[in-house]
Amino acid sequence: MCGIIGVAALEGEVAAKVKRGLKRLEYRGYDSVGIASLFGGKIYVKKGKGKLDEVDSRLNLDLMPGRLAVGHTRWATHAAPSDANAHPHTDCKNLVAVVHNGIIENYLELKKELTEKGHAFRSETDTEVLAHLIEEGLERGLRGLEALRYAVKRARGSYAIAVLMVGEEDKIFFARKLSPLVIGLGNGANYVASDIPAFLEYTQRVMIVHDDEIGYITPTEVHLERVDGTPVDVGERVIVVDWTPEMAMKGGYPHYMLKEIHEQPLALAQTYRGLGPELEEVGEALHSASRVFLVAAGTSFHATLVFDYLLNKMAGIAAVPLIASEYFKYTNTVGEGDIVVAVSQSGETVDTLRAVREFRARGAKVVAVTNVIGSALTRESDLTVYTRAGPEIGVAATKTFTTQLLVLSALAVSVAKARGRVSESEASSMIRQLGEAADMVNEVINRYEGWAKRIAETIAAKQNMYYLGRGVSVPVAMEGALKMKEIAYVHAEAYPAGESKHGPIALIEKGFPVVFVSIEGELSKLLLGNVEEMRARGAYTIGVMPPRDKELIEKIHEVVIVPEAPLHVAPIVYIVPLQMMAYYTAVKRGYDPDKPRNLAKTVTVE
Repeated sequence: MCGIIGVAALEGEVAAKVKRGLKRLEYRGYDSVGIASLFGGKIYVKKGKGKLDEVDSRLNLDLMPGRLAVGHTRWATHAAPSDANAHPHTDCKNLVAVVHNGIIENYLELKKELTEKGHAFRSETDTEVLAHLIEEGLERGLRGLEALRYAVKRARGSYAIAVLMVGEEDKIFFARKLSPLVIGLGNGANYVASDIPAFLEYTQRVMIVHDDEIGYITPTEVHLERVDGTPVDVGERVIVVDWTPEMAMKGGYPHYMLKEIHEQPLALAQTYRGLGPELEEVGEALHSASRVFLVAAGTSFHATLVFDYLLNKMAGIAAVPLIASEYFKYTNTVGEGDIVVAVSQSGETVDTLRAVREFRARGAKVVAVTNVIGSALTRESDLTVYTRAGPEIGVAATKTFTTQLLVLSALAVSVAKARGRVSESEASSMIRQLGEAADMVNEVINRYEGWAKRIAETIAAKQNMYYLGRGVSVPVAMEGALKMKEIAYVHAEAYPAGESKHGPIALIEKGFPVVFVSIEGELSKLLLGNVEEMRARGAYTIGVMPPRDKELIEKIHEVVIVPEAPLHVAPIVYIVPLQMMAYYTAVKRGYDPDKPRNLAKTVTVE
């Protein structure tokens, strides 16, 4: 949930660099911010409730001294947002400063124990127990890394930690379990952060820290080992990311979300070009599976619903899609011979990881679909297929969703071929059709962005709306409704159109917006009846449909006519106008779509 960055440099004071890194992590969502630096045998801390610019204007963060510093943006999970609860947190003697992303599940138990030993707590957070546990380790005569090891062995839960300690003047210590943490290898400086964009302008050489690993960085060195003391070969872990700093910046757009909507043609083209032999391997595995479970959360879950539909229609496989946090429903039935397809943009979503671990422990194999190389999900899976969307900074998923759809559609084709439902030549043709999605999306953006701005003028005045579809249109409608909810704060609900008669239609009154998504021609006649039912009660209808749906088009108040596309390609194209409509509605209502309230990019806590 939170953003972390630490900088260790050979020369110059680094607080300004830390502040700049925190600025790049604002997309993760936060309510307070702070920096700690180490200089002259003393730890300096400046922190407070509010956004980075507000806190900086009060405290002047750039003036903090020292060549070592850590910074943090906090999204409250324990204790309310306040100056005292902002990170970094220190121990009783101000010899230790800690920033932390995650949740310490046994913090009340640890806090009680530490308080009885005489430790004085200044905050209500779970994180502060880490500072006092490290203090305990130091008082036992342990040096920096051993004191950190002592602390994390006592803590239960999830954490990405960066730590400064007096007496360790050239080191930033770190540890990871379940929450993301990466190292950046620079020239005369090294970095530790919760996400790559924090230091991307300084280096593209990256090392992913794995679960249950601890270590430290200095300006010239990285030390890494397992919590049990097993050494890790740092050289084998280094990768070079092909993201430019500009890819992680707004590039002239007013918001990251709009930039990323416009980046979808490129992201789709890159993902298509990256499809490789793993498709056939996964296709054969799914063909041979006893059962197929599809596990994801949020937007990624909607992508799995499209995949489920395609598997049924194209490959004759009845998969079991499930929301990751509800995985326990199946723990007594999953087992050997089953395959779990786990979809996560970050590869770090804690609910998805918990489901994967439980199912794998019971004998199931795991296929990961993710955008992040080296993420926890990839390490805990048997097979991985990558999307290649590049960094997505906006909280609301756009290009990661469409690239997930492309990968999952390609997998559906591969399964259909493995099961003999389509021939080799037909499968090749269907994969080539996926390559046309980028141009179709580009056409929709160019043709309908002005429409999205105009329709937003009407939607912005509404408080409620419906999104309806049939067949594969239903998960597309669900994703469109989610976008409207999460960034424009309009109560938007999606239903199978046939279900609208069973309750939802009771809310329809004059001017109530209803969005219809029509992908499959054979279902358009049925959808026409739903349109007429809604119009008869005064609904304001909006449609996303192909040019062949002439009868529907005549009945809809506002229509987006998308290019004709095959079933396995169409969802990628149809969601785009709904993304733009949500974006411009949020802007019209005066909200920042990059920072929706109460949300964060990567959900690494339960």
